[in-house]
Amino acid sequence: MYSKTIVGNGVRVISCPMKDRQSLAVGIWVAVGSRYENQRNAGISHYLEHMVFKGTEHFTCQQIKESIEGVGGSFNGFTSEEITCYFVKMPGRYLDLSLDILSDMVLYPQLKQKDVLKERTVILEEIKMYKDQPQSHVYELLDKLLWPAHPLGMSTLGTEESVSAVTRADLAAYQKQNYAPKNIVVSVAGSIDPVLLSRKVARRFSGLPASDTLAALPVIGRQSKAQVTLVSKDTEQSHMVIGFPGLHRDHPLKHALGLLHISLGANSSSRLFNEVREKRGLAYEIGTHVKFLKDTGAFIVHAGVDNRKVKDTIRLVFKELGKTTRSVLSRAELKRAREFYLGQLTLALEDTMDQMMWIGESTVSLDRTYTLKQVINEVQRVTPEDIREVSRLLFRSNMANLALIGPLREHERTMLEWMVL
Repeated sequence: MYSKTIVGNGVRVISCPMKDRQSLAVGIWVAVGSRYENQRNAGISHYLEHMVFKGTEHFTCQQIKESIEGVGGSFNGFTSEEITCYFVKMPGRYLDLSLDILSDMVLYPQLKQKDVLKERTVILEEIKMYKDQPQSHVYELLDKLLWPAHPLGMSTLGTEESVSAVTRADLAAYQKQNYAPKNIVVSVAGSIDPVLLSRKVARRFSGLPASDTLAALPVIGRQSKAQVTLVSKDTEQSHMVIGFPGLHRDHPLKHALGLLHISLGANSSSRLFNEVREKRGLAYEIGTHVKFLKDTGAFIVHAGVDNRKVKDTIRLVFKELGKTTRSVLSRAELKRAREFYLGQLTLALEDTMDQMMWIGESTVSLDRTYTLKQVINEVQRVTPEDIREVSRLLFRSNMANLALIGPLREHERTMLEWMVL
């Protein structure tokens, strides 16, 4: 189903031919993100992502936008802890145009000084915007608890101080060092010929010189006690996240954790949604999500809670998490979770963009690509005991972390700290 080749000095090309599709999705992935930074240059990966859209050696900013949108396409990029990605979705006949633009952005960004200064202002406003949004800022507080004194505990956006200090020379050096062959993956899904695709990619990337890239600082040690961060703010609703250190990206229990996540908080039939919102009306928004990284991860419960019901919500969340450590999921609940897990994946992989993301992310992160059939087989083998095992591994009282933003009074702050600690 998938075709993988290596071209030039190590650029990996992964493709999924989908011959009945009219669209084409192309992504260029770079194995670098915020965990490769330090306090001085925090946010530089994200800053560089912004800058490559501002113009290249062969395309101005306006030409990039008009070339893609002018044929009905769309484009974007994102930066995470370990990955930077640039992607387009186009009508299927525009493969060459897609590769021309994306490769030029990645390899030959102009990084004009006037654009560096202009975009700095934009990013500083972005940082302020997220700080003003408690439902977003609370995740930054949690990251600091989960990964203290580590780049993973820093915001992907950086700080106002670090972004203000980044220079054009810094961006150029960072791009030259890390946008290197062994860090780059090109993923494509749509009506394509994999052999022809590899030739096209090789033509654009074969001249890229090899270079030594940054190494990620590993996560060492384990959390020994529960932690709490509470920020008083005059909000109409309290925003909280409860997080536990999780599993790395290719852990043997990763699918068991995925099914645990679905049963607890992935949809409106999950335990937390039913117990917290439907039965008791404690929160408008309640759910869970899982973060997988190279050597670590996180399981997170997030909620927007009535200011008067914070304590009851926290107490109930811990109660529901505790249940999964003591008893296994019923056969019916496991079946629902499994069907949702595989059904959502199956539906997503019908789309060229989701398919491109699927194969690109796994290749740049793990240097392997799982087929849908492989995933189905692995998920079908997950047992109720596997799910209880992973819950017991994660949901330990000394590994709990609570971050909350809301209009707390001092006696309430003390009470919440006592509940967790």
